[in-house]
Amino acid sequence: MQKFTTEGGMRLDVFLAQEGIVSRMKARDLVKKGCVLVNGRIARKSAVFLHMGDVIEVSASLAPVTETRLSPSDMVLPILYEDDACLVLLKPAGIAVHPGAGMPKDAETILHGIVRLFRERGLPFSSSSVLVHRIDKDTTGCLLVAKTPQAHKTLQQQFADRTIGKTYLALVAGIPDPPAAVIDATIGRSTFDRTKMTVIGAGKSREARTTYRTLAGVGAADAAIALLACDLHTGRTHQIRVHLKSIGHPLLGDHTYGSRESEALSAKLGITSLCLHAWKLAFVSPVDAHARTVEAPLPPAFRSVLQSVGLSDLFR
Repeated sequence: MQKFTTEGGMRLDVFLAQEGIVSRMKARDLVKKGCVLVNGRIARKSAVFLHMGDVIEVSASLAPVTETRLSPSDMVLPILYEDDACLVLLKPAGIAVHPGAGMPKDAETILHGIVRLFRERGLPFSSSSVLVHRIDKDTTGCLLVAKTPQAHKTLQQQFADRTIGKTYLALVAGIPDPPAAVIDATIGRSTFDRTKMTVIGAGKSREARTTYRTLAGVGAADAAIALLACDLHTGRTHQIRVHLKSIGHPLLGDHTYGSRESEALSAKLGITSLCLHAWKLAFVSPVDAHARTVEAPLPPAFRSVLQSVGLSDLFR
């Protein structure tokens, strides 16, 4: 299965053609045969309109695929904020947000936990109108969830309009120079490895913009480490990981986009998980049109690394 996350604003057949999967003319047949999933459900129309964050899965063999059925899970999902329209969950590391290609059929995801939350609150659940955005399996922090289809539409529009504030904490190898900058580099799927994204050697690329600022740095030479605050202005797949790698400062604990130096440093510090945390999320609640800013506490593993390198005082 090939898996993609969309930026929305287009039809499914246009998206399939844009990604180079099939021509737009052949997209109708691909959908008709049941070879495409949208958010875990078999797409029935090639003209279906996609929204930001929708997950598209295409059968690599172009054979019919199977829908994912969700059952409630008793996983603990701390709630950082809640009102009548939405809630912000504290996503743990190591759990995918939604079912996807290559995952065991019985694998629990954040969506399974959301099914339980909705049942407890007497809310109708639909996998296509719950998740407002996605974050990587190994990333922790703020995850925005809509309680109603109308709230989902309103909040996704804020993402599309780029009015939502998304600030991540990233622990990287080396200390960036300059200490603050804007990384404005297009990102596309690698032509050498379709599971990866890249700024160089990509097929079709899209605008991507990240602002970083260095909060602190320690060490010297090949043992230097910096803690960055990264603001996302766009929402490309693996954007922060790819952008920081492109300037020579990959995330610690990142085995997909890491360098020889960052891997060695991660091993030296005993880092086994990705040092990326969705720290702050700012949005306007559909309930009263007032701005909200939610901050996610650091997970124990991230805090432990900061303590080991002498940076824990920043988050007392």
